[in-house]
Amino acid sequence: MPIERIAGPEDPRVAAYRDITEAELLRSRGLFVAEGRLIVRRVIEDGRYRLRSVLVGDAAFRSLETTLAALDDVPVYRCEAADFLGITGHDIHRGCLALVERPRPRTIGEVLTNGRLVVVLEAVTNADNVGASFRNALAFGADAVLLSPTSCDPLYRKAIRTSIGATLRLPFARVEQWPGDLAALRASGFTIVALTPREPSITLEAFASASRPAKMALLVGTEGPGLTRPVEAAADYRVRIPIAPEIDSVNLAVAVGIALYRLRR
Repeated sequence: MPIERIAGPEDPRVAAYRDITEAELLRSRGLFVAEGRLIVRRVIEDGRYRLRSVLVGDAAFRSLETTLAALDDVPVYRCEAADFLGITGHDIHRGCLALVERPRPRTIGEVLTNGRLVVVLEAVTNADNVGASFRNALAFGADAVLLSPTSCDPLYRKAIRTSIGATLRLPFARVEQWPGDLAALRASGFTIVALTPREPSITLEAFASASRPAKMALLVGTEGPGLTRPVEAAADYRVRIPIAPEIDSVNLAVAVGIALYRLRR
């Protein structure tokens, strides 16, 4: 573990950290950002990810010293807590960042292997909703997540942070030809269940209490508009979560959590 004390925010060794808010630039470089002690520890301990470098304040270094010791050839840069603002433009109060190489994208077929319950997100662009949906999916036994082309990158740092690292652990794939490639779900024996507040639909309880299919894909649209009409119409079942008439909907990630809890094996 080579440990290097930087000279301040202008130190060229940490120049790459000045771009952490530029998601597309990082992606073009084949990188993502892990933020916070919990996430960085999980990335290191997972073993599947290759780190380019770690930037830590003194308090974070002391907390992670044993974990960081496992990094043989990864530079660890130590800085003052105040340096994060000058380097990144943000007050990283967790005092810990890592630049991590993005893994090879998985195919739909790869993530569906041996899966029985998957979540499919259509046009979910909000990083908090994507992260929280992954967190719920992992908590309630989903095997994978599929995302439409316009959905937020699960390896965007805010999505990772909101998921508490679930986006790093749960297999996911991008459905590049949307919605045509969803045919791969049916080809793999999945029944597609659209989560929607619109009629005609049956209640989640009625669907879950019936004889359910062995393999299910829960299809969820963006908060507000919900699923697009053609995608919703293509589902095998349309299911709704009954709520009080005083409100028109619940948060997307909350709805995903409720549905997965009721549908889990």
